[in-house]
Amino acid sequence: MKGTMRRRIGAAALVALAVWLSVYPVLAQSPEDEEVRRILEKSLSVVELDKEIAHIAEQKKTAGKQLDRSRTELQQQELTIQSKREDAGNVLRAYYMGERDILLTALLSSNSIGDLLAMLDYFDIIFANDQQLLNTYVTQYRSIKKTVAKLDEEAAQLTQIENRLKEQRDRVLALQQDVDDRINGRSDEERLRLMIQEMTDFWSNVGFYEVKRYFKALAQAMKDMPDWVQNNKDMLSIDGLNYTLTIPEEKLNEFLREQNEMFNNFEFVFEDDAVSVSGKRDGLEVAITGHYTIENNPNNGILFHVDELKFNGLALPDTTRRSLEEEFDLGFYPQKIVSFLKANSVSVKDGQLTVKLSVSL
Repeated sequence: MKGTMRRRIGAAALVALAVWLSVYPVLAQSPEDEEVRRILEKSLSVVELDKEIAHIAEQKKTAGKQLDRSRTELQQQELTIQSKREDAGNVLRAYYMGERDILLTALLSSNSIGDLLAMLDYFDIIFANDQQLLNTYVTQYRSIKKTVAKLDEEAAQLTQIENRLKEQRDRVLALQQDVDDRINGRSDEERLRLMIQEMTDFWSNVGFYEVKRYFKALAQAMKDMPDWVQNNKDMLSIDGLNYTLTIPEEKLNEFLREQNEMFNNFEFVFEDDAVSVSGKRDGLEVAITGHYTIENNPNNGILFHVDELKFNGLALPDTTRRSLEEEFDLGFYPQKIVSFLKANSVSVKDGQLTVKLSVSL
């Protein structure tokens, strides 16, 4: 059954690829190719934002359930503490109103050592019980305060999720309206709608998974990067307690191609303050533009941020970039090269990635 399903999906993907490859060259040669490209790009964004909306809706559902659980927990805690609150009040009232003074009077009126010791034991039991009641009440009261704080936090989180959901829905409606306005009434309206359908089918059945494959392969290669640097010590220079890691783009590309053959048609380019990554194979073209930053957390990572992501020349929305960036870590960590090193700065210029490091004391 699973084999049959895979074959059907594969067949659908091949059909989508064949149709898209027949349509895409027409787009490139059309005198109105820029306008058509914008229409296709917006249509692709609609598809991706619809996925983001579904994701956020699921988050909202989960957050709502957690909020309901926390409210139920608070109600149960309030019922549990009610009797303890009354007991604690009675204890405090007894001390405040002097009702425990009678015990002191009884102690002072003891007629023998035996009576005195018995009275002291009695006192110990009473005071221990009072203390336990008060401690239990304080513990339960603090627990309720924590639950209330958690409720407030979860309610605020749910509000943020609802706002994000509304924002993305508004974006989709605006984009779809813009696409319809641009297409309606055109002489080639039918052809454009077919192009949009085939493009979105191709992206959903083939393109999205291929882009994820690239990101996954890159993330795996970045994990192996510290070992590669250790085996290429000429890229690491030392000046006292300061180190400089210099990675030329051609050496990085060689490393990637050694890691995975899919990078044979893939290339990193280091430009001024920007990193471009692009590849093309089997009618699929992926282009990534981004930058590196130092993340001053315990791992001290050099993280890669995706500023632009294009599939077959069409820019994908920010939600897709962010989703892929969160799922796949394209950064690397100097402490995995040498445990006592800390990254201080990172720069990209003249075909080189330069990382300034120092000894972490």
